[in-house]
Amino acid sequence: MRLVPRSSLAPPHLDGHVTRWRLPARRWTLEAKMAAELVEAKNMVMSFRVSDLQMLLGFVGRSKSGLKHELVTRALQLVQFDCSPEVFKKIKELYETRYAKKSSEPGQPQQHRPPEALSIHSSYDRGSTVARTSLSTPNIDYPALYGKYLNGLGRLPPKVVKPEVRLVKLPFYTTLDELLKPTELVPQNNEKLQESPCIFALTPRQVELIRNSRELQAGVKSVQVVLRICYTDTSSPQEDQYPPNIAVKVNHSYCSVPGYYPSNKPGVEPKRPCRPINLTHLMYLSAATNRITVTWGNYGKSYSVGLYLVRQMTSAELLQRLKTIGIKHPELCKALVKEKLRLDPDSEIATTGVRVSLICPLVKMRLSVPCRAETCAHLQCFDAVFYLQMNEKKPTWMCPVCDKPAPYDQLIIDGLLSKILTECEDADEIEYLVDGSWCPIKAEKERSCSPQCPILVLGSSDVNGLLPTPNGNGENGKVTADVVDLTLDSSSSEEEEEEEDDEDDDDDDGPQPKRRCSYEKGLVSAC
Repeated sequence: MRLVPRSSLAPPHLDGHVTRWRLPARRWTLEAKMAAELVEAKNMVMSFRVSDLQMLLGFVGRSKSGLKHELVTRALQLVQFDCSPEVFKKIKELYETRYAKKSSEPGQPQQHRPPEALSIHSSYDRGSTVARTSLSTPNIDYPALYGKYLNGLGRLPPKVVKPEVRLVKLPFYTTLDELLKPTELVPQNNEKLQESPCIFALTPRQVELIRNSRELQAGVKSVQVVLRICYTDTSSPQEDQYPPNIAVKVNHSYCSVPGYYPSNKPGVEPKRPCRPINLTHLMYLSAATNRITVTWGNYGKSYSVGLYLVRQMTSAELLQRLKTIGIKHPELCKALVKEKLRLDPDSEIATTGVRVSLICPLVKMRLSVPCRAETCAHLQCFDAVFYLQMNEKKPTWMCPVCDKPAPYDQLIIDGLLSKILTECEDADEIEYLVDGSWCPIKAEKERSCSPQCPILVLGSSDVNGLLPTPNGNGENGKVTADVVDLTLDSSSSEEEEEEEDDEDDDDDDGPQPKRRCSYEKGLVSAC
């Protein structure tokens, strides 16, 4: 009989290598252990009080408002669908703080750890500092646990990914960290005016980013903590939308919220520009806890709020970025012109050219950076400088040519028109031809008054009302135009004409002359 050293029977240490053998009594899979941890976490959550549930939900950035059964449901969903070592660790700490450890030996003093300060950090910070270790599960009956699954197999229930509320990306804001994911505002009672508090703390790295950022204007940093509010809709990215009667309180001071734009049209209600709300100037730029209270009107619609650490951009920075990555090559623009003017066999009308103005439709000035959206069907451009400045003040992102959406990520700079602007400085309009070439269109000169046109002289006081108009050629062989004085009284003119007619009747030697009209047939209005 061969003696085997006792040390060889001991299970090897878990040093990262896969163990190929186990003792028969401990042949349990990793899935069973995870399932046991899940059941243990659910049991601990079910025993929590309201304060423990609020601390757990606040730790992961979920809403802490509502009745106890709502908090329990929210916490169980968190354990079921978003199970992570950090969440399990927090649940166990809250449980050990609330109850005495059952596994500790009698006589040993109980070591209670105070609950951690409630803080919300970015997922990047948590993922880089927290090691992914599983919780220890003493006194777990694994065979009894196996009976809960089909055919005795330890199998976790499928993880259902719950859709989350997403907000649209804003060109003037670059997201650095997500401090609080979009969380639904849950009413606590039937009152119309509701309050939803939120507690979070900044990390030292985030504080340094804010302090070291440049100032856009007096007291406004480029790196900011902003609050965004939108409808609770998971079907598509949502735009910022404020609830009625909104008020935001940061620590002990109320934050200003953008007001309404006055409406010039009768019967049209004024609109409020819904933008991210800057909270930075009212926050504690330290490790201290910040408290935000959102007051909102409960009128049937559901809203969600999120907190983000962002860097605010200026229109000049967006223009520089567009010049770096958004210029379309002149040859590609030329090919687009040919495509637009290509002969359509189904059409009876052939287009031989298309005119494009070199004047910006926004400010009626010559284009400097010709720009348009990739989705626009026209070749006419607008000036990117003024377009970005206008959207910085009042973001609409609508094309001024076709009045269709022209978001920043769809903008392009027309390389062909930029080249034409440098070569054609004396024209305000060009025409693209079928072959992709172009020609300038000179501005038509204003029509001057022709010498053959009758000249109206205002202010003259000739006795006859008609100045002498010789029928022959005037100076330099040009025909002299008739001149009519319009300032004379019509009654006096008629009397003088009657006298002339009487004189003509007395003259029997010659033929009777035609009556001369005060306004000759060739007379036109003044140019």
